[in-house]
Amino acid sequence: MAITASVVQKLRKMTNAGMMACKEALKESDGDLDAAAKILREKGMTKAVKRAGRETSEGLVAAQVNGGTEGVIVEVNCETDFVAKNDNFQAFVADITNTIANSDVTDAEAAAAVAHGDGTVQDAMGAKFAELGEVIKIKRLNRYSLAANGTIASYIHMGGKVGVILELTCGKAETAATETFQELARDLCLHTAASNPAGLNRDDIDASTIEEEKEISRKQLLDEGKPEQIIEKILVGKINKFYSEVCLVDQAFVKDDKVSITELLTAKGKELDDSLSIARYERYTIGA
Repeated sequence: MAITASVVQKLRKMTNAGMMACKEALKESDGDLDAAAKILREKGMTKAVKRAGRETSEGLVAAQVNGGTEGVIVEVNCETDFVAKNDNFQAFVADITNTIANSDVTDAEAAAAVAHGDGTVQDAMGAKFAELGEVIKIKRLNRYSLAANGTIASYIHMGGKVGVILELTCGKAETAATETFQELARDLCLHTAASNPAGLNRDDIDASTIEEEKEISRKQLLDEGKPEQIIEKILVGKINKFYSEVCLVDQAFVKDDKVSITELLTAKGKELDDSLSIARYERYTIGA
């Protein structure tokens, strides 16, 4: 008998299984809903409903950039580190990241509904659950589209525990095509993954955080017996040091700690006869 969309949707509501899994079960049961639900239970496709609330704090961060102009970073969670290290799961994450990168979605909820294979990304996650026995979820994603001259780059660190996507801009279109510029973008991603900045620049650091740092340092200086009249001057230096630790553009470059990221951008800009800047970045850590 013909399997209508409404019948498939009804079975999905009954079982929470994927669309294609429901369709196949209905074909196998000749349209009998109860029999189809039993088939899905036998295949383990409905167990995810009972386990949906289980903690999914492990997984992988993946990224894909297409042509330096469009890119995504995605965090896909599972329940255990054992599955996260599984080649099957890693290949699956790469596959759905590719699907998402070649769509136009900008959030995890929309990504689940993207067409993938014979069904959707959500269907694929349901099928992978049945195969691996763990709940799989897309926790978050971010999409970057290049808005000016420059490039989008990415870097995956610690086997997928950390990932970065970054947009590096320049003044001239020809600059972006140079190997020097592309290498700089990769190095900045690597640096960001390793150094974990709290923000791109000083404007990104919450004022309350700065005040807290000042109060801690002020108390330490008073305990050391420093005269109150010079404490404020000392605090300026301490806060500048704090900024150099937490702001990406103020941090010391991981490949040469004698040079700050701002100084690196200036030097590479002179080399390329152009003005370079980091427009934005996103850094994901599994479970954070």
